[in-house]
Amino acid sequence: MKIEKVNDNQIRCTLTRADLDDRHLKLSELAYGTEKAKSLFRDMMQQANYEFGFEAEDMPLMIEAVPLTQDTVLLIITKVEYPEELDTRFSKFSEPDENEYPDFTDAKNTPAAGADDILGFFKQLQEKQKSELAKSVKAAAPAEAPVKKAAAPAPKPVVEPVVDITRLFVFDSLEKISNLARILNGFYNDRNFLYKNPNKSAFYLVLHKGHHSPEDFNKVCNILSEYASTEKYSRASQAYFDEHFLPLIKEQALQVLAGI
Repeated sequence: MKIEKVNDNQIRCTLTRADLDDRHLKLSELAYGTEKAKSLFRDMMQQANYEFGFEAEDMPLMIEAVPLTQDTVLLIITKVEYPEELDTRFSKFSEPDENEYPDFTDAKNTPAAGADDILGFFKQLQEKQKSELAKSVKAAAPAEAPVKKAAAPAPKPVVEPVVDITRLFVFDSLEKISNLARILNGFYNDRNFLYKNPNKSAFYLVLHKGHHSPEDFNKVCNILSEYASTEKYSRASQAYFDEHFLPLIKEQALQVLAGI
């Protein structure tokens, strides 16, 4: 178990298969706060406190998980200074199938949504839209004739609802964005916008999931979050950026930078 201090509010912990085997832990147990998982996190925080003076007592923590290899996962642990601003939409998830690749975010102890929460968020929205669609179709269906039964209409194809997710990443240099654009070239190709704050050296990348699958978009966000910080994004954010920030590249920022 390797622990690194990123700053006063954040640490990173690399867990290997051997670390989990030593504690008789499954990867899926990390996501749902079993006693073994809680013991691991307590030891992790004690070690971080001993090595770096990282204090997190009585403070909410955001835990993001980034799979590095088949046998290694990186946990990014961040102190949450303003928990009242956090979105609680990600706080409840269904129990996973342990045979599937697990979602590592601690849904019970993590009040915020990280990059790996995108999959759960997408599935929740998709299920909700499917349910609403089924209700509307049932309500609009004509009543059967009392005497003669009408022939059943041919079933209509089910249209999968498209859910667009938007994430906001903040970089401290244009060079980092350009390097990442070349890495993601050919893998991500949907709408994204790049702005610059005229008052400081900060570049804002607005990223849309668009037609990408939630799994692919999740991978892109994991990569970007390693080199940038994330901020909350709302519908009003785009209008604010257009009015107060310098629009550098619209619609295809990463695609343009990848070709430079």
